[in-house]
Amino acid sequence: MFAQRAFAAAVVAGSILGASPATGQSAGSGPASPDDARMEWWRDARFGMFIHWGLYSVPAGEWNGQTNHAEWIRTTAQIPIGTYEKFVDQFNPVNFDADAWAQMAADAGMKYVVITTKHHDGFCLFDSKSTDFDIMSTPFKRDIMKELSEACARHGLKMCWYHSIMDWHHPDYLPRRGWEAAARPEGDADMDRYTKYLFSEVTELLTNYGDIGVMWFDGEWESTWNHERGEALYKLCRSLQPNVIVNNRVDKGRGGMGGMSDDGYFGDYGTPEQEIPATGIPGVDWETCMTMNNNWGYNSHDKNFKSSEDLIRKLCDIASKGGNFLLNIGPKADGTFPQESIDRLHDIGNWMHVNGQSIYGTTASPFDDITWGRCTVRAGDKASTLYLQVFDWPKSGVLTLGGLGSDITAARLLGDEGRAVGVEQRDGTAYLQVGTNRPDPICSVVAVQIAGRPVVYKAPTIEAVSTILVGPVQASITPGSAGLETRYTLDGSAPTATSPLAKGPIAIKDSCTLSAQSFHGGKAVSAVVQQQFEKVTPAGGVAHWGSATGLKVEEYAGDWRAMPDFSKLTPGAPTTATGRALAPGYGKEHVALRYSGYLRVPEDGVYVFALTSDDGSMLKIGDQTVVDNDGLHSTETKTGVAALAAGWHPITVEWFNNTGGAELGLKMAPVGGAPAPIDTGAFRHD
Repeated sequence: MFAQRAFAAAVVAGSILGASPATGQSAGSGPASPDDARMEWWRDARFGMFIHWGLYSVPAGEWNGQTNHAEWIRTTAQIPIGTYEKFVDQFNPVNFDADAWAQMAADAGMKYVVITTKHHDGFCLFDSKSTDFDIMSTPFKRDIMKELSEACARHGLKMCWYHSIMDWHHPDYLPRRGWEAAARPEGDADMDRYTKYLFSEVTELLTNYGDIGVMWFDGEWESTWNHERGEALYKLCRSLQPNVIVNNRVDKGRGGMGGMSDDGYFGDYGTPEQEIPATGIPGVDWETCMTMNNNWGYNSHDKNFKSSEDLIRKLCDIASKGGNFLLNIGPKADGTFPQESIDRLHDIGNWMHVNGQSIYGTTASPFDDITWGRCTVRAGDKASTLYLQVFDWPKSGVLTLGGLGSDITAARLLGDEGRAVGVEQRDGTAYLQVGTNRPDPICSVVAVQIAGRPVVYKAPTIEAVSTILVGPVQASITPGSAGLETRYTLDGSAPTATSPLAKGPIAIKDSCTLSAQSFHGGKAVSAVVQQQFEKVTPAGGVAHWGSATGLKVEEYAGDWRAMPDFSKLTPGAPTTATGRALAPGYGKEHVALRYSGYLRVPEDGVYVFALTSDDGSMLKIGDQTVVDNDGLHSTETKTGVAALAAGWHPITVEWFNNTGGAELGLKMAPVGGAPAPIDTGAFRHD
């Protein structure tokens, strides 16, 4: 058994919890702040290499005839800890060449490298003074992280660390995997002690290897990790290296694979996994991490690699939505990259050599929908450049760009600078004479220079906390693009040049149809958008509301991936929930709970309810489903509204947990207010 060395870091969890605040902000478009300055290099980079490498590369995805494993093989193949530790003696990457890895990343146009210093199996690829379960116990006996960090510096790359919060090897980490609970009982395991060990390793990583660009945490979804530990870990990182960027998986706010966090949690950017947000996430920093094939770690049988065309177009898609692309490599146990990965890096690099200016330092497209490809922007007050990334080259030789209100001053083709590009603009549409021969078969880029910042003829958006009302509600109208006016009506008619200007919140007092439209130079230039509002009579309460404080709780055992039909299940003996949180720290897996009783509403009105859970949950008030947060997912919050009269209302909260984290919480507020936990006295049951 490998030993965990004594914790010797100068900064421990307790002192970090008492440190001065260091908030993690998702930066918007406002004036530069210290956090904006810290994020600047990362926003400009747009493209990075992810590397998943460790002991799991030795079995190469295969165990007992099954070939569908990878970096999770320790648990997916249920390998006992003593057996897994034997991989240490077999891990000898004699062909590892840090400069070759860094060169391939740089040649591919990547600007930063994120590597697994420790994955969930607990094995460290660096010389750790906190454990013997590290690279120095292998035949290789070289600090891989030291060599790679030095190589990245030589090749102009930012060195970044992935570090798992979850640890299947450390004796103090909880919870145990269900399949090994009998062989590895919890005994005197102590998560506080494990947290000190985790902090000691993070301290090493941010002390011994120079400037680190990003701390990329993972494994935060388990029930033993909490917001307080996440906050302390974030502050530890920032105290050791004030300019380091920390992803949102340091804390508990991430909502499923979509990767974004609710307000109030620490972390500098969101982490969508294996997916690209459909419309981007305006004003928020985010990074899509994605595999080249099916697995993160090396699997010798996994040949399902994405094509170079697919990866290049994904890079364009992500950049056009304002995100970063972190593309994964799973090296082999000998220290080399799979040839398929090398080939794709080469192809991407060739494209980036010509077209990288359409990626680096750009921001999201101002256009909602471009049918022939994507667009990125490099904006300035006096002049801006639109980079039109064309997937489908026009057979006519004329590329059409609709909805542009800015004057085009020049246009050119990247990779074919000598070809003239004619420009004609009529009624908000630009016609670019690009010719029939495309410079690149995967994605050709047309750089279009415009005067000032982009003016795009987009429809405005209407937002309101609720479209049903008992008393007045506030609606807001956001212009479709800078440089446009927005006018509105409340009778459903199309706005005109003399209709009221949308300059601030609009008070909606009765049922109506709010219509809005964009205008430029006194002329309507967008479609009309509408939102209906309905004044309703709130649902009445009930005459009987129970005699006991709190909600009745019924527990059910089972294995579900969606909400079960509780009417067909037999519960155990009921208990009572009297705390504000419905299921704080609930450690059981393969279980469902049903809370029932009555909720007191203080006055007539429309109320917003926020239901947070891991996994699925459902909120019903009376016979109305107010929030549906069903399905397998990590911690995720969904909201709903209900018009309720003052008094007591029947309430049911249903929740199930499959495996992993176990969270459930319910908040409430009048519309327009911030949802807050509900006091125990507002619940009753029979």
